[in-house]
Amino acid sequence: MGNLLMLNQLRESGALGIIRVQGARDLLQIAKALQSGGLNCIEITMTTPGALRGIEETVSKMPEILMGAGTVLDATSARQAILAGAKFLVTPTVELDVIEMARCYGVGIIAGAMTPTEILAAWRAGADMVKVFPANVLGPGYLRAIHGPLPQISLVPTGGVTAETAGEFISAGAEVVCAGGWLVDKEAIAEGRYELLATRARALLNAVDEARVGLAKGESAE
Repeated sequence: MGNLLMLNQLRESGALGIIRVQGARDLLQIAKALQSGGLNCIEITMTTPGALRGIEETVSKMPEILMGAGTVLDATSARQAILAGAKFLVTPTVELDVIEMARCYGVGIIAGAMTPTEILAAWRAGADMVKVFPANVLGPGYLRAIHGPLPQISLVPTGGVTAETAGEFISAGAEVVCAGGWLVDKEAIAEGRYELLATRARALLNAVDEARVGLAKGESAE
C-alpha cells in the first residue's frame, strides 16, 4: 500500500485509534474490538512492550486494518516498525530522520508538532499529515487559527480527544482525529469489557461523520 492509498483510507475514516498499553498480550483483541466498532485505522505505540510483535501479528491476522506505529522517535525504530508491517509512522515531535525513513520506504508519515513553525517545518520536510499535540490543551480554536494561514496542511489533533470533542476539531479544520486513552480504556481492558472499546469507536466515528455533514451544510463549531 502506497502513501496515496494510506492517506485515502485514513481520510475516509476520519479517525485513528491509538493503542498504548502495558503489555502485548491484549493487542490483537483490542484491535478486533476497535474494528468491530467500525474503526479500521489503528496505531500501536512503540512505548508498548512487544509493539513490533503486535504490529506483525495484527497485520498478519487482520490484513484489512490500516496498521501504523506510533511514538516513533528515531530512524532505527522507524525501520523496525516498517519491516514489522506498519503502513504509516507517527511521531510525537518533528523527527526529520523518521520522516526521511518513511519517505525512503514509501510508507505514510504523520509528524507531531505544536507551534506554527514546527507544523510548517514538518510539512516541508515531507510529512503527509501533521499531528497537532497536545490537542486537549490547545483546543479546536487553536486548530482553526492554524488552518487559516496554512490550509494546505492536513492537521491531525491528538491528545485527550473523545467523541464529545472530535466533532469540534473536525469543524475547526482537522482532517483526521486521533483518540487514545479515552478510546482504549485500560480499566475496561483489565476487566475484559472489550465491548466498551467497540462502543466508543462507534461513537467517535459517528461524531466525525456528523461534523462532516455539518461542514457540508455550511455549519461550523465555534
